[in-house]
Amino acid sequence: MLGDQGEIHYVFPAFSAGPAGSGNFLVVVTASAISVLATRTLRADRPVSVVAEFPRHTRLGPIRPGPVIELGSRVFEFDEEYASVVSAADAEIFAPESLPPDPLPEL
Repeated sequence: MLGDQGEIHYVFPAFSAGPAGSGNFLVVVTASAISVLATRTLRADRPVSVVAEFPRHTRLGPIRPGPVIELGSRVFEFDEEYASVVSAADAEIFAPESLPPDPLPEL
């Protein structure tokens, strides 16, 4: 579904509600892009289509209260436990020196 975007670096579930429609999504960050995948209503772990794609140099943050991020014209809400994933995805591109070394690089 993602084509040739390279290795997946980060994935987190999100929910969108608004004029563009509502639903469950997976935000997938690869080596070359950020993709938003629509999922089944009752199976949020099963992607069915690519809703939007952004260049990898697109910032996910800042994280607004909710927690919420904005990608393109859509606002996505996600569980607080994924805030560190969003921050790490941004740091990987915009502040790589701030990331700790990978404790298990062989995995």
